[in-house]
Amino acid sequence: MTGISGFPVWTAAAAIAWAAAVGSAQAVTPYDGPWQVTITTVRGACSSGVGFGLQIRDGVVHGYSSDFYVGGRVSRSGTVHVSVSSGQQRASGGGRLRGYSGYGDWRGVGTQGFCSGYWSASRG
Repeated sequence: MTGISGFPVWTAAAAIAWAAAVGSAQAVTPYDGPWQVTITTVRGACSSGVGFGLQIRDGVVHGYSSDFYVGGRVSRSGTVHVSVSSGQQRASGGGRLRGYSGYGDWRGVGTQGFCSGYWSASRG
């Protein structure tokens, strides 16, 4: 699933599931802040090994690109739920953050059909 500017939509989906502490004592989750995410495709013709950055603010996941829409949440316990879209391409993912890392899975539909895989994340 490649986004409008060649940015893999599912990358954002998976990426969405990860953030870190910004240093605000009033943050909704201990995971607020910047995260680096890597997406791996297991099924389908989507790109794999793509890395990107995300931000979590007050438990809400935000992407760094205007080429796709990212919506998601991270609970105080670290559970992640996210969805990403760009044009007709859509993906969703879920997983868990713990301390300075995270992991989960994603699935979606892109220009070449169904794709799925897993993501991993680290703070910073």
